[in-house]
Amino acid sequence: MNADSSLLGPAEIRRLAAELDLTPTKRHGQNFVLDPNTVRRIVRLAELAPDDVVVEVGPGLGSLTLGLLDVAREVIAVEIDTRLATQLPLTVADRSAAGGNLRVLAADALTVSQEDLGKPTPTAFVANLPYNVAVPIVLHLLAELPAVNKGLVMVQLEVAARLAAEPGSRIYGVPSVKMQWFGSVSSVGTVGPKVFWPEPRVDSGLVRFERGEPPVCSSSREEVFAAIDAGFSQRRKKLRSALSTWAGGLPQADTILRNADINPDARGEDLTLVEFAAISDARSALVAT
Repeated sequence: MNADSSLLGPAEIRRLAAELDLTPTKRHGQNFVLDPNTVRRIVRLAELAPDDVVVEVGPGLGSLTLGLLDVAREVIAVEIDTRLATQLPLTVADRSAAGGNLRVLAADALTVSQEDLGKPTPTAFVANLPYNVAVPIVLHLLAELPAVNKGLVMVQLEVAARLAAEPGSRIYGVPSVKMQWFGSVSSVGTVGPKVFWPEPRVDSGLVRFERGEPPVCSSSREEVFAAIDAGFSQRRKKLRSALSTWAGGLPQADTILRNADINPDARGEDLTLVEFAAISDARSALVAT
């Protein structure tokens, strides 16, 4: 394990921002963590091992990066803002003995692949994610980085609840089901707005995930995800109606649901990932006949 870094506090964050002539932007969803204790809490809840290679999205000025370098083998920081991507290695070199264990990639996390991140392969994903693109980033990286077996993200509290929601819940939806494809998800804490600069208007939530096996089915992930999207496309309608366009009409939707042994009067929020996979398989079988 690395020696403890000198974590950033409010004065250091604001000084670095001033030196960079940086004003946090809503476009990039920038809310920087000011509180070292919050950083320590995130790192502790992530349950990283000394040999973990962590990918961090949106490191900003480096608050969380420094905490991750204290416990992980290596950190790969993906930062869309080139000013921040350029400054981050300098900040880390100044405050941590583990600066050589940092790699910075100036890129949009929604476009990066395993090839972009290189070797060693990331095994964990920990990040304070921009509220506006949190779900797409999580789903994209879990799909692109199959060796990532665990992680923890800080997102808007409402999003955290949706990611971890169970079938039958009012907030259970597309993100909830798609996350199940990659493994188990749980909410592990709440973070108030006062630890950020600028302060968001809502609380944040901490979500931890562990990689698991997808359901056994003949459909691809993309095909199952298409079924999930269709199942929630008209949330207030019964499943047969919601699926009708995707299925090719109401008669086809009825046949698919009957063959998948799913109640046509159910709604998308009632179904598990396994049931959506069965629906996708039934559609593929129908199309093949």
